[in-house]
Amino acid sequence: MSLAFQVIEKATSQGKRIATAESCTGGMVAAALTDIPGSSVVVDRGFITYSNAAKIEMLGVAGRTLDSHGAVSEPVAVEMATGSLARSGADVAVSITGIAGPGGSEHKPEGRVCFAVADQDGVTVETIDFGPRGRVQVRAAARDHALNLLLSAL
Repeated sequence: MSLAFQVIEKATSQGKRIATAESCTGGMVAAALTDIPGSSVVVDRGFITYSNAAKIEMLGVAGRTLDSHGAVSEPVAVEMATGSLARSGADVAVSITGIAGPGGSEHKPEGRVCFAVADQDGVTVETIDFGPRGRVQVRAAARDHALNLLLSAL
């Protein structure tokens, strides 16, 4: 049973709706969820906010947060998740922002991804360093981690 199927099944049983706010995964979490038949009952919407302008305009991420911390940061992940929750009909929202590669820097290496989950109880945030395994693998690992976070939140 796939992670996405488990998320859909659990959300359905609880009557909860889901929203996603994705940067480096470009909609992969929403796509995994909507690949499951019946997902329309629980998937409310997905925001693909690849640019900083999209994060600001679509999710309400503060420009000063982006300026102070950069797009790949826990504060931005938190604002993405809370913005997604506020701008949707969802009960739980997950956000993802990271450096899939190639590239990165000494302070923000390739494979670093920040996640946040927001619901009525608040927000949890974490950063995972997947390492420089390549763009495809980092994005897939980030998608799966986000699905696990949703499953835990539900």
